[in-house]
Amino acid sequence: MFITADQITANNQANFATAKALATKSFAGFEKLVELNMAAAKALMNESFSHAQAALAAKDLQQALALQTESVAPMAEKSVAYSRHVYGIAVETGAEFTKALEGKAAEAQKAFNQAVENVVKNAPAGTESAVAAFKSALASSQNVIDSAQSSAKKALAVTESNVAAVTEQALSAAAAVSKKA
Repeated sequence: MFITADQITANNQANFATAKALATKSFAGFEKLVELNMAAAKALMNESFSHAQAALAAKDLQQALALQTESVAPMAEKSVAYSRHVYGIAVETGAEFTKALEGKAAEAQKAFNQAVENVVKNAPAGTESAVAAFKSALASSQNVIDSAQSSAKKALAVTESNVAAVTEQALSAAAAVSKKA
């Protein structure tokens, strides 16, 4: 099996297109984070001035402490909401990368399998047992890779579930604090 210049050119163009797409997706994710941070900073600045104005208008220490206590739950809720947004952007961008990389891995695996089949077809007579052992080793290694990918996907799903549970617990705790106030 010989590789032609056209095949190399096509492969390089496909790799360049993939790199460009991944760079574009990375930049889009970064852009979303910047927009989120700018909105959060603007909101924080406005809320800080409003809170400072209310604290200055407090008539006594008890009223100032009540203002402080009342701000804890909304601050916790906003913090959790911000974290959810950041996590959502990260998951979305990561999913796009994973999809692209899985596609490239599948293409590479297919090309490798075709190359192996070509080598096997042209193997000299008397090497059947070596070829069978080689094919068995390849199948085993592919099973290990598939198992690792499956385990990684399950671990990611468990992590996402745990993050959702912790977020809900944080919101519940913030709600409990605001009810006590």
